[in-house]
Amino acid sequence: MKHGSGLHYLKKEEHLYRSRISRRGLATKAPKSVKVEHSRVAGLSKMAKTSTKPWVSSIKDTTQEEMKEVAATGTLEAGERALAELRKRKLIIQRKGHWYSIEKGPEFTTSISKLETDLTADMMATGSWKTSTYKKYNFDAEGVPPNGGALHPLLKVREEFRNIFLEMGFAEMPTSQFVESGFWNFDTLFVPQQHPARDLQDTFYISDPAASKPPPKEYYDRVSQVHTVGGFGSTGYRAPWSDEDSQKLLLRTHTTARSAYMLYKLATRPGGLNGDKGGFKPVKMFSIDRVFRNEATDATHLAEFHQVEGVVADRGITLGDLIGFMQTFFSKMGITNLRFKPAYNPYTEPSLEIFAFHPMLKKWVEIGNSGMFRPEMLEPMGLPRDVHALGWGLSLERPTMIRYGISNIRTL
Repeated sequence: MKHGSGLHYLKKEEHLYRSRISRRGLATKAPKSVKVEHSRVAGLSKMAKTSTKPWVSSIKDTTQEEMKEVAATGTLEAGERALAELRKRKLIIQRKGHWYSIEKGPEFTTSISKLETDLTADMMATGSWKTSTYKKYNFDAEGVPPNGGALHPLLKVREEFRNIFLEMGFAEMPTSQFVESGFWNFDTLFVPQQHPARDLQDTFYISDPAASKPPPKEYYDRVSQVHTVGGFGSTGYRAPWSDEDSQKLLLRTHTTARSAYMLYKLATRPGGLNGDKGGFKPVKMFSIDRVFRNEATDATHLAEFHQVEGVVADRGITLGDLIGFMQTFFSKMGITNLRFKPAYNPYTEPSLEIFAFHPMLKKWVEIGNSGMFRPEMLEPMGLPRDVHALGWGLSLERPTMIRYGISNIRTL
């Protein structure tokens, strides 16, 4: 059967029904085209010989009705299965639509104003911050991903210093205490209370609280005595002693204050220096931490900087050991052009200033101070007289400047 013959047959049946004629009379009353179609479909039904009764009373086009329903309502009451069938036959296409309702809100305005994102000093000074409108912070925003990161040059050199000390057998001292008393920062180091370094022009003093807790009384009395009247082979400074100056709190001017405290703990440990059980044991200690000094800043000076502190206590060591250690220490960093200059320190004798040549500044730059601790400092702690202690304080910033060719310390 060719495509479309079934539909033509249905139309023919409807024609028979309406004209109320039999198929037998179709040969004389029907058109020629109907005769031809009747001959083609004569074998479809055996009951067509004598019957005049139609097969169906009417023809219902279900697809057409469904299409009309979709056009009117946008859907079918028959459900998703009928819609899927129409989509499959490509008779309908499903589209998704959005509708919005817009109305004026409480902040509706016809003018455009820029929202403030930061609170500036000018806004605080003029008072405009009171009437400004600020943009809300989006705390859920992930932000711009960083491209990468690197250690600060100071941290690189600091870690290098630390590794050199550990490689040479040093132990690290605890130096997290930025605030010290005048006793531990100056008095225990045999710095006179009338020294210019203790003035307000050179030291940051704490106003609240202004005084520290008292140190161990026996040690405090020995230190004050060696200052005022002398002792341990020294005549002292023969100057008045002030308990108030000794108890003042300040931002430490050097980490040597911690070195003095650690030496005192070494001398007074149970079964140690003053006992018969263990006796004296040599120590090598270091620290790298911040210190504070009230001075003007320039290309080589800062009010806050890092000090590399080291202490070696043993019997029979000399100033030559200190110079040899400094040369070995800096050679491991690649700095070999050093000079040592005699100097004065209240708590070391002899004393040396350490200089290194800066290729960018074309001059020698002081990078540290060193010396052998005086007996007036060590013996009041309780250390034996034949024990010597070497101490040095090196700058972290200046060797970093030489290493990276930086001419201004403030850029660090």
